[in-house]
Amino acid sequence: MSNVAFPYALDGGGRTALADDATHVRQLIEQLLFTAPGERVNRPSFGTALQQLVFAPNSPEVAAATQFLVQGALQQFLGDLIVVQQVSVEAVDASLTVTITYKLRQSDQTQTETFSTGGGP
Repeated sequence: MSNVAFPYALDGGGRTALADDATHVRQLIEQLLFTAPGERVNRPSFGTALQQLVFAPNSPEVAAATQFLVQGALQQFLGDLIVVQQVSVEAVDASLTVTITYKLRQSDQTQTETFSTGGGP
């Protein structure tokens, strides 16, 4: 099954670009992580506060809170597509790195993806 790619783009033939299921799920996770709650009109609770945490003082406590926040959001909004196996968050200087290991429900395929936010060199 093909899904519309995110961000929206045209392919080489001038048609809407498509993404396979694994890529589509990765793109959905990225949208969830980098959307602030309240940003989507029809889904005001969708998203995480990950972008706002960049401006919070970095500490192991912030990383642990972020880990629970991300895991909860993934289960709430994408639980029908994935089974979250592990979420780890690393706080270094002014950036947060989130690594997520999950299993695609449709194909039983395990994926590990890393997402970063914040300022860094």
